Amino acid sequence: MTSTANTSTSSRRLPGAAAVALAATAALLAGCSSSSDNKSDNPLSGDKASGDTVVVGSNNFAESILLADIYGEALKAKGIKVAYKPNIGTRETTYGLLKNGSVTVLPEYNGALLAYLDKKAAPKTVAATTAAINAKLDSKLTLLDPAPAQNKDSITLNAATAKKYHLTDKSSIADLKDAAKDLVIGASPEFQTRQQGLVGLKSVYKLEFKSFKALDAGGPLTQAALQKNTVQAADIFTTDPTIAKEKFVVLQDTENLFGFENVQPLVSRSGLPQKGVDALNAVSAKLDGAALLDMDGQVQLDDKDPLDVAKAWLKSVGLG
Repeated sequence: MTSTANTSTSSRRLPGAAAVALAATAALLAGCSSSSDNKSDNPLSGDKASGDTVVVGSNNFAESILLADIYGEALKAKGIKVAYKPNIGTRETTYGLLKNGSVTVLPEYNGALLAYLDKKAAPKTVAATTAAINAKLDSKLTLLDPAPAQNKDSITLNAATAKKYHLTDKSSIADLKDAAKDLVIGASPEFQTRQQGLVGLKSVYKLEFKSFKALDAGGPLTQAALQKNTVQAADIFTTDPTIAKEKFVVLQDTENLFGFENVQPLVSRSGLPQKGVDALNAVSAKLDGAALLDMDGQVQLDDKDPLDVAKAWLKSVGLG
């Protein structure tokens, strides 16, 4: 079995705001690739994978990096040569890298990907979501099997705000209609222009917030801002272990704005051999919500290296 050198820990672990800024800067300026075979270490350089190397990329948040490590190590267990490009950026960047062949495999979330490809789509099942995505995907790309595990965007309040407006985890996003004008909402910059963001919150729930604060994609910047009441509402991913730790209140998405968000590998049709397809489908079959939440907690709360967490989980389910 041939494998590449491990990526430096600093580009994989995102324990705090400073690490996020450092990792993002490193990704943009110096690169994060773990492969010594690549012509360039810059994940945004557009270099194609060489030979039989499968390049596994991730978006710029902790869970995506963890999932990429799970995919990469599962492929290595089947004798496939792997290079990592972690913490690249947002979907707007990573989708282009998949199309041009710089990345072979990327952890995706089916509902969010569909919203990116087709803002008007509103499928009613996971299978219909996959079908709708494949109808819009670039012809060089395809989705593999979805996992039972989901990680949805959410509108989440800090405890003080929820108490002030008498809201609980049984309340709907719609219940923010009167309060929204007094609240600052925080999320990643692209949340401002996405249907699964401020656009949909206005059209579906009739919410108009006092202001928007650009932070990160549900990561430590967003968590810290919510804790400190710099923002009173935020887009926090539903598998984020800080929700329980900080007693944040996740509002119910009764209109299904955020849709289905099953974890699902997005891959290059020509870049992944059949044994790699089988390996990733086997991962999806084992990955449920409880397992993902547990691993997220190990990485984000216990500050464990996601690569170590990924290897341990794969071994525990017989895939490592």
